[in-house]
Amino acid sequence: MSRVTVTYCTQCRWLLRAAWYAQELLTTFHREVDEVALRPGTGGVFVVEAQASATDEHAAPAPVVLWDRSRDGGFPEITELKRRVRDVVAPGKPLGHSDAVASSPPATDTPGDTADEQVPAPTAD
Repeated sequence: MSRVTVTYCTQCRWLLRAAWYAQELLTTFHREVDEVALRPGTGGVFVVEAQASATDEHAAPAPVVLWDRSRDGGFPEITELKRRVRDVVAPGKPLGHSDAVASSPPATDTPGDTADEQVPAPTAD
């Protein structure tokens, strides 16, 4: 049974954020994840863990910490969190546009397209 657990800080009032992440993960992994659990915590905690399903030969592996706010800094972008969940519970699953963002080459500046370029002010006619 694949399981994702989101531990969130009740003192920080992060329930809504945790519930939104849970909704997104359940929508994306509705066939691969059996449950997403919300676990209340305190002290600024925000940790997302995933545990892959057991195979016939082996017991379920230990949960893997996918995101820890104190370790990773802040909260994950949903595309990054989905990639990390996918890598544990459904390694072969394509994520569509979430994968495209990760694999697309960085944008390069084209000549004449710089942030320092001054745009002339419109003239009053």
